[in-house]
Amino acid sequence: MTPNTALQQLRNQSPLVHCITNYVAMNIAANVTLAVGASPAMIHATEEVADFAKMSSALTINIGTLSAPWVESMKAAATAAHGADVPWVLDPVAHFATPYRAQVALELLALKPTIVRGNASEIIALVGDEGSGKGADSGNSVDDAQNSAIALAARHNCVVAVSGVVDFITDGTRNARITGGSDLMPSVTALGCSLTAVVGAYAAVAPPLEAAVAAFVHFAHAGEVAHAHASGPGSFSVAFLDALQGIEPNDLLETHVSWH
Repeated sequence: MTPNTALQQLRNQSPLVHCITNYVAMNIAANVTLAVGASPAMIHATEEVADFAKMSSALTINIGTLSAPWVESMKAAATAAHGADVPWVLDPVAHFATPYRAQVALELLALKPTIVRGNASEIIALVGDEGSGKGADSGNSVDDAQNSAIALAARHNCVVAVSGVVDFITDGTRNARITGGSDLMPSVTALGCSLTAVVGAYAAVAPPLEAAVAAFVHFAHAGEVAHAHASGPGSFSVAFLDALQGIEPNDLLETHVSWH
């Protein structure tokens, strides 16, 4: 399935995306999910996440601001989603920063995510290699993480999507690189977390590898469109939301994607 076909399916179906994300990202992740054409639900109470995950079209879990009750909610939601064949996406934000975060990331990884999305340092550390990340920021290049991403995908039978200047996405066998975007994107907080929600939206309507590619292409193209209208990160943020919504399926040609 090509990115333009995936976007058409997304707009036709408007899938319900259950987002368990961090406090910083909640508002922008919800707005970004709406802008691409999906329906976000920011549900995190332990008492209801399992039921909600099973009725959703996709689940996304972001560990940016952890607490013990939220960890239990994440595990319950992931278990329910996997049991109901609902695709789910793991974003292991800065999991290498503390032993607690590292353990939570490994426990969630064991619950069989459909797609793992992270920066290069997060992906390198997730397979047990030593990266050079600082907080939620990557200290490694996407090229540094390529072999780790392929190994992680093969080991856990999932798709791994690595964000960077040039993105890398793999299912362990097939690999894609995504170009485009804007150098203003890292200056807007939680855009990466929001991309995870968009990956979830596409995973509801397309196979995992093609879903991740389509989500990254949509983001990259919107970044280019927004950059042309922005004078800084504030105006870029507004223009980016507009661009996400304004992009039509025929705009998502495969010029941003190289397969190898």
